[in-house]
Amino acid sequence: MSASAAMASGVSQPAAPRPALSRFVGPALAAPVTIWLALTFAAPLAVVVLLSLQEFPDPFGPIVQPPSAAQFAAIVSDPFYLRVIGETLALGAGVTALTVLLGYPLALWLTRVPARWRPIAFAVILIPLLTNVVVRSLGIVLLLAPDGLINQVLGLVGLPPMRGMLYTHGAVAIALAQVFMPFLVLALYDVLQGTSPRVHEAAASLGASRVTRVFLVDLPLSLPGLRAGIVIVFLMSSTAYVSATLLGGKKVWTTGMLVWQEALQNLNAPLASALALVMTVTSTLFAVATFMIVQRLMPWRSMRAVSAMSVPGWLTRLFDLLGPPLGKLLLALSLLLLLLPLALVCIQSFNDVPQATVAGFRAFTWKWYERVLFGGAYAESFRVSLELALASALVAIALALPAAFALARFRFRGLTALTAFWTLPLSLPHVAIGVGMLRLLQAYTAVPPFLGLMSVHVVLMLPFAISLLQASVEQLDRVQEEAAASLGANAARRFFLVILPGLTPGLVAAGVMSFLLSFGEVTVTSFLTTARMTTLPVRIYAEATFSLEPTVHAVSALLIVATILALLLLNRFVRLDRLHAR
Repeated sequence: MSASAAMASGVSQPAAPRPALSRFVGPALAAPVTIWLALTFAAPLAVVVLLSLQEFPDPFGPIVQPPSAAQFAAIVSDPFYLRVIGETLALGAGVTALTVLLGYPLALWLTRVPARWRPIAFAVILIPLLTNVVVRSLGIVLLLAPDGLINQVLGLVGLPPMRGMLYTHGAVAIALAQVFMPFLVLALYDVLQGTSPRVHEAAASLGASRVTRVFLVDLPLSLPGLRAGIVIVFLMSSTAYVSATLLGGKKVWTTGMLVWQEALQNLNAPLASALALVMTVTSTLFAVATFMIVQRLMPWRSMRAVSAMSVPGWLTRLFDLLGPPLGKLLLALSLLLLLLPLALVCIQSFNDVPQATVAGFRAFTWKWYERVLFGGAYAESFRVSLELALASALVAIALALPAAFALARFRFRGLTALTAFWTLPLSLPHVAIGVGMLRLLQAYTAVPPFLGLMSVHVVLMLPFAISLLQASVEQLDRVQEEAAASLGANAARRFFLVILPGLTPGLVAAGVMSFLLSFGEVTVTSFLTTARMTTLPVRIYAEATFSLEPTVHAVSALLIVATILALLLLNRFVRLDRLHAR
C-alpha cells in the first residue's frame, strides 16, 4: 500500500525510520531499562554465582573470594538434598501434566465463548492470576482440610471422608496447578484463537466430527503454545515454595524451601546460592528437553501431514462417545479449581472459628473485618504494600515506555539480544533473585530497604509492562503525528497532544497490571522485608504459616474484591480479552 493510499484509507503505516536517527535514538530509548535490569537483575544473579563458589558461609565477609566447589560437593554428596531435588522435579512434572489436562479444555472454551461474554471469561482467568498466591493457597487448605468442603460433600452423599489429603505431594500439586494454570491457558489461547476457521471447515468437509477435530486439528496446530505453556509452568512450579510451605506442612520439601531456609534461617548464603543454581540448571535442562521433544512433533502442524493421518473408525467413535462428557467434566473441574478456593476464602472470612485452618462453617460474624478495618493491626503493612506498589508501577511504566518505542519504531544492532535480556526475569527462579539482592543489600547498607524492594518489584513487572506498551505504541496512528508536525507542532507538543492520548489505554493497562503484580508479590519480597517494612502479602503468609486467627481470611477477601474492582476499571479502558492481545 502506498503512502497516499494509506492516508486515504486511514490505515496507519509505520514510517521507516531514518538510519542515522535510529542508530542513536533507538539505543538511547533502550538504555534506561537495560541499565536498571543490569543493576537490579543481572548483578544479583552474578552475586548468586559468586556466593555459590565460596567455601564457607560468612554473612559479613566479602562477596568475591577464592572459588571453591565445596557447596556443590555438599549437595551432590548429601542424599537429603538429592532426594529433595528429585522430588521437586517430579512434583514440577506432575503439576505440568495436571495443568495441561485441566487447562487445555479451558483454553478451548475461551476461544469458543461469544465475543460479548469474552471479557467475563477472561476475568475468570485473570482474577486468580492476579490474586495473591497465599490467598489462593489458603483456599486450597479450606478445600482439602479434614473438615473441608470435599469431605463435607462426601458426608452429604453418604461416603466416608478422605483423610490425609493435606500435607501431601498431591495437595501441593493441586495448589500449584491452580496457581499456574492461567499461564498455560493464555499461552494456548494465543495459538488457538489464531487458527483459521477454514481449517476446521476443511476437516468437517472430510467427515471429521467436532471432537475429532480437536485431536487432529487443534492439538497439532497448538503445539507451539502448548510447548511454551509447559515450559513456563514447569519452571515456575519447580521453583515455588510458598504454596509448598502452606500445603506441605513440613512433610513435603522442595528446593525452593531449602533455598529460603538456608538463606534466612541458617544464614548460609553460599549453600542457598548453590541450591538456587542447581535448581535453575535442572529446570532449564527440562525446558530444553521439552522444546526438543515438541519440536520433533512439529511436522504434524503441516496441513498435508494432518490430512494424511488415518484414524481407525473405532477410535473416532470412541472420541465422539467419550470426548464431550470428558471435556465438560475437565472444564468444570478447571473452573472450580480456579474460582472455588477464592470463594471459600471469602466465605471463611465471615466464619466464627478459632483458627484460620478450621474449615467447617460454625456461625456468621463480622468480627474479623472489624479487627482488620478498625483494629489497626494491618494498617502499617497495607501502607507499605500500597506505597511500594504505586512507586514500583510508576517506575516500571517510566522505564517500559521508552523501551516500547525502541521495540516498535527502531531497528538497531543488538535489539534482539536486548529483548531477550528484558524477558529473562520471567524464566529464571525468583528465589535466586531474592538471595542475590539480599546479599547486595547487606553489603550496601546505605541503600534503603524500600528502594531495594522497589527495584526488585520493578524487575518482575517490566516484561509485562513492556509487552503491553509495545502493542499500544504499534497501534498509534502515525498519520496524525505527521499531520501535527506539518502544522508546526514540535516533538514535545506532539507527544502530549497526539501520542499520549493514544497511549492512555495501554498506560492504564500497564499501570493496573503492574500495581496488582507488585501488591501481591510474595516470593522475592519475603527475602527482603524487615521488621519495620513488611508488606501485606508477606504478613498474610507469615500468619497463615503459624495458623493464627481468621483475620487473614478477611484481609484476603478484601484483596480479592480489590482485584475484581481493578479489573472492572481496567475493562472500561481496554476490554480484558483484548488486553491479552496486547
